[in-house]
Amino acid sequence: MIELIGANAGLVWNVLNEGGKMSFKAVKKATKIKAEKDMYAAFGWLAKEGKLAFEKIEGEMYVSLV
Repeated sequence: MIELIGANAGLVWNVLNEGGKMSFKAVKKATKIKAEKDMYAAFGWLAKEGKLAFEKIEGEMYVSLV
């Protein structure tokens, strides 16, 4: 499971590196990570490393690289 989370974290990082700040929905679509729990685990991995910033805009969550 740790390998899957790490691989998904890499996908998320690459998408955000290329696209800048994105909504959670946009990240999910761009990475093609099927299960939300897998995407959230990847967010957690990157957040723990201090690589993500989160922002709520008009009720929708956005994420970007720090």
